[in-house]
Amino acid sequence: MSDTEAGTPAAPMGRRERKKAATRQAIADAALRLFLERGYDDVGIREIADAADVSTTTLFKHFPVKEALVFDEDAAQEARLLAAVRERPEGRSIPAALREHALRHRLAAAHGDARFTAFFDLVDSTPALRDYAQAMWLRHTAALAAAIAEDSGLPPDDPACTALAHFALEAPRAARGHDDPAGAVTRAFELLESGWRAIGA
Repeated sequence: MSDTEAGTPAAPMGRRERKKAATRQAIADAALRLFLERGYDDVGIREIADAADVSTTTLFKHFPVKEALVFDEDAAQEARLLAAVRERPEGRSIPAALREHALRHRLAAAHGDARFTAFFDLVDSTPALRDYAQAMWLRHTAALAAAIAEDSGLPPDDPACTALAHFALEAPRAARGHDDPAGAVTRAFELLESGWRAIGA
């Protein structure tokens, strides 16, 4: 599911790239619609391809496994996450940059937007999707920890970098359903900022 509504528009693409992106989005949209209507396990790949008006071969070129149809923004989300660290303004701390990223890209979900609520319900109720989401979350955590370590001049396996990455990704999830999600996210990152300063990073 895309979260670009809450984020920065993508850079302009050429005609071929736009066509590929449109096809990919059409497949993902068709898949999510069918999954939400009937349940993940009761929808087949052929049905999704037919609904998106593509062949199954084309579908698998974009999404090599069925679970990836639900998490179509996986790579883009990770890229934005790493950019928040690597491209932050001079003088802004890593926790502050990650807080801004969380508020910009994840706040719609934390606010209980109906689309995100339905998406989370689908994932939470489907074991295969829960497992895929957890694996994705771990990959993003590892990539973010590596980016933090590189930017800070710390060893790649530094536990402080891993901890910051872990809790930076967990904060928006913890704020889900909170009366004041933006305040909850901000408060969590205040604690992360304090801890990050304490280690002298």
